[in-house]
Amino acid sequence: MRAAVHNRRMPAPLTCPFTLEEATIAGVHAAYRSGALSTVELVRACLARIEAYDRHGPALRALLAVNPRALEEAARLDAAWRADPRRAGPLHGIPVILKDNFDTCDLPTTGGSVAMRESRPRTDAFTVERLRQAGALILAKSNLQEFARGGISISSLGGQTLNPYDLTRTPGGSSGGTGAAIAAGFALVGTGSDTGQSIRSPASACCLVGVRPTRGLVSRAGVMPNSLTQDEAGPIARTAEDAARLLDVMAGFDPRDPVTALGVGRAPGNYASALRADALHGARIGLLENLCGNEERHAPVNAVMEQVVRVMEGQGATLVRLRIDGLEELASRVSTDRWEARAAFDAYFAGLGPDQPVTSFRQLVATQTAVPEIQRAMEAELAIEDGLADPEYLQRLANRDRLRVLLASRMAQLRLDALLYPLQRILVVPTGCTEQAERNGVLSHGTGFPAVTFPGGFSQPTASAPLGVPVGAELLGPDFSEARLLSYAHAFEQAARMRKAPRSTPPLSGS
Repeated sequence: MRAAVHNRRMPAPLTCPFTLEEATIAGVHAAYRSGALSTVELVRACLARIEAYDRHGPALRALLAVNPRALEEAARLDAAWRADPRRAGPLHGIPVILKDNFDTCDLPTTGGSVAMRESRPRTDAFTVERLRQAGALILAKSNLQEFARGGISISSLGGQTLNPYDLTRTPGGSSGGTGAAIAAGFALVGTGSDTGQSIRSPASACCLVGVRPTRGLVSRAGVMPNSLTQDEAGPIARTAEDAARLLDVMAGFDPRDPVTALGVGRAPGNYASALRADALHGARIGLLENLCGNEERHAPVNAVMEQVVRVMEGQGATLVRLRIDGLEELASRVSTDRWEARAAFDAYFAGLGPDQPVTSFRQLVATQTAVPEIQRAMEAELAIEDGLADPEYLQRLANRDRLRVLLASRMAQLRLDALLYPLQRILVVPTGCTEQAERNGVLSHGTGFPAVTFPGGFSQPTASAPLGVPVGAELLGPDFSEARLLSYAHAFEQAARMRKAPRSTPPLSGS
């Protein structure tokens, strides 16, 4: 699939005056309306950047497959726009990158696995259907930590994805391919899945906005699973507004994922229109000091978080510093994915049908093709015969409820609108590490509460990181508070202007 795009001569680059690297959905639509830009031109420019930077130049290895019909689909979207722009959907002509565990009927869905490289689902994931209906163009599918198990973004099919801000570091994970690609301007927005912190980790590491939604807001049907209770799907974007626009399309009831019934009537009419530049004025936000380290290795992240506090206070927010006794001990005993993985994966394979290269979790593990740390993890999951009846699993389910009550009650006592903390206590780890250490994403995945990660700032510049390494701050709130959290992130973004494009993927000559 990749060779069809990467080995042919690329079309001429975009010639109209337009800055692709930091383009937004609203900006693209304004350019469409003015006639300064077409979808074909935009897609050509994206493909040129992919050609220049994904396997060449910095060789980010962010993508696993590029849509060979992208220009054909772009031409169709242009024709529809010319016929009647009033009928265009909210994502009309917007190139999107999907993490390669979202089912697509026209491209393989591999999970980054050599064993799954020929897997072709019969239907799109529910969220992919909604993206297409909204006019989005599926441009490519991204590399990831194999089967979304971990935070390094390395796979047997795609190798190690690199962080465009520091090519010696990982891009976070597991949705690191999407993160690196959006940061590098390969497309405008992308999707991720989040069992532990897999949307928010690459958002933090790549100076992006990532949303892990409330359990029940976004369907997980057609997304290769890890867990029955922890998995979520959500947007990754360069701005809070674009993340909101993507969430507007992704959210909705899906009979194939009955938990989405919990979200019916709970979302605002439009997340994007609910954003306010003055949203922080009067907000009460708790800085959760439990999740800020106190060793020398934590100093770069702590410095950024203090800067976040100053900006928020300057925008009229009240920052309350707090600690929650027993939080970390309880949070260490809420993850359920190990006990649920086998059942979740077998249900996914059953939905794919019999004409697939792999038809069961046992068969997948037996291929022995995964990168070593993932292979060992899956073997351990397979060894759990009846995970859903295991006493340890049942205790962890109870702990999840305890964690929800603990956080909600503390927020109520202090009259807090949201909790604030760094997504990762240290800078994103270098390539060659096998774990993404000291991440704080458990509060969201362990409770089902929504979280929004946004660019908080950068560490000090170095030779390998000329802008510094991005540091993401995270806001967490009660169920279905995405509109509030996105509005806070948007207000911070408008005040602080922390977003910077990486130096390793500069504008192309003539673009």
